[in-house]
Amino acid sequence: MSPRRRRATVLAAATVLCASAAPVASATAPAAPVPSRAVADLAPAQDAKPSDLPGGLYGDADPRYDGVWRQSMALLALDGAGAVPAKKAVDWLTGQQCADGSFTAYRADPAEKCDPDTTPSDVNATTLAVQALAAVGGRGKAVREGVDWLVSVQNKDGGWGSAADAPSDANSTSLAIGALHAAGEDAAKTTAPGGASPYDALLSFQLTCSSKGIEDAPGQQGAFAYRPDKKDKLTPNNDATAAAALAALGEGVLVDPQDKDAKSKPVTPLKCATGDGGGDTKGEGNGDGGGVPGGREEAAGAGAAYLASVLKKNGGHFTTVMPGDDKEQPDYANTADAVIALAAGGHRNEAKSSLTWLADNLDKWDKSKNDPAALGALMLASRATGGDPAKLGGTDLLARLTDTGPRPAQMPDADNGSSESEKKDDGATIPVWAFVLVGLAVGAGFGILLSGRRKRQQL
Repeated sequence: MSPRRRRATVLAAATVLCASAAPVASATAPAAPVPSRAVADLAPAQDAKPSDLPGGLYGDADPRYDGVWRQSMALLALDGAGAVPAKKAVDWLTGQQCADGSFTAYRADPAEKCDPDTTPSDVNATTLAVQALAAVGGRGKAVREGVDWLVSVQNKDGGWGSAADAPSDANSTSLAIGALHAAGEDAAKTTAPGGASPYDALLSFQLTCSSKGIEDAPGQQGAFAYRPDKKDKLTPNNDATAAAALAALGEGVLVDPQDKDAKSKPVTPLKCATGDGGGDTKGEGNGDGGGVPGGREEAAGAGAAYLASVLKKNGGHFTTVMPGDDKEQPDYANTADAVIALAAGGHRNEAKSSLTWLADNLDKWDKSKNDPAALGALMLASRATGGDPAKLGGTDLLARLTDTGPRPAQMPDADNGSSESEKKDDGATIPVWAFVLVGLAVGAGFGILLSGRRKRQQL
C-alpha cells in the first residue's frame, strides 16, 4: 500500500472511530447433479489472472465453478478459527446474491441481474453461503432472503436437489438442513405443502435392513445414497453418507468443538449390518416402509458406523476414482467431511484417527496448499474434533488460507509475530498504528479542551 493510501486509511479510520464504535468487519446481527465442491473438483484446473479476479475473493483458480462455495468455506473456517473476516471478503459474498435471495456458483458481474439461462440458481451454493453469512454476523437480511428462497423451492418430499427443479438428493438436502440450523430455523418444522419435512426426505436415502437389494450388499446398511437410481435402488455413497450423518443431527458444517475430556461415543452399526440379525422395525423418514428404529439420531449413528467401518478398512481415509482414471486415489475432501460428521456425533476416537491420517498425508494433497475450500474443510475438521482449528499436524492452515485472499480484519492471536505483516492487506482493515494515532489525536484534543477551560476559569 502506498503512503498516500495509508494516510487515507488512517483518516477514514479516525472518522469511523469518532462516529461509531462498531467493529471493522461485519457486526452483529452431468447424468445426475453433483455437489458444488464436486463440480469444482471435476472441472479442468484453470488459473485466472490475479487482475481478473475480484479483490475480495479467496483463491486464484477460475471461480466460475466454485466462487461462492470456496468463499463460503473460507469465511466459515476463519470464523471457526476465531478470526474476523475482512469486510471486503464478506461484502463480496453478499454481493453474489441474486434479487430472489438465491446464489449462483459465481457471478462475474454482480451489477447484472441474475439470468437463469446463463447463471442458474444453485441450491448448494445458496445453502453454504447462508451458513457462512450467518456465522460471520451482520448480514441478517441476506441470510433471511437466502432461507426464504430455499423454502420456496423445497420439493414435495421435503428435500432439495442441486437446482430449484431437480429431484431431491441427500447432499443438497443435508446442506439445506445445515442452512436452516445456522439461520436459527427448525428444520423439522420447515415442511413442504404436503407436510413432509427435510428429515423425511433425508432418511429416505438411507440403506436399512429392508432396503431394496440390500441382500446383495452386506455390511452397507446405515449408508446413505446420493439418491435412488432409475430402478429405485439405493447405492452407498461416502460423500452422501458424511453429509447426511451430520445433517441428521440437525447440524451444519460449523459444528461445536468436541470437549477434549469427553469420552468417545462408540459407533453402533445396525445389527443386520454386522450379521447379528435384527431386522428393521417401522421407523420414520424411510421411503420403503421400514426405517432405523428410533428416528434420525439413530439414523445418524448408523451412518457414522458405516463411515467408520469404511475409513478403518482403508487405513483411515476414503478412496475415489476420477473420471478417465481407473486407479483409486485418496479422497481427502470427503475424508475431512467424515471427520466432521463423526465428531459431531461424539465419535471422537474414529474422528481423530482419520484426522491424524489427513495430517500425515497433508502435503500429498495438492489442494491443501492454496485451495480455500480444501483448507477450510481441514480447518473445520480439526476444530470439530477439539483440536486447533488453525493448524493440523504442525502445518499452519490459517496462514495458508489467509495467503489466498483478503487479510482478516482481526486474527485470533494478536501476538502472532511478523507473519502478520506478510499477509495481504485488503485496504479495508485498520492497522494497529492507526488506532495509536487516533488515540493520540483524541488525547491531544482532550488536553487542549481542558487547557482552554482552565484559562477561561482564570479569566
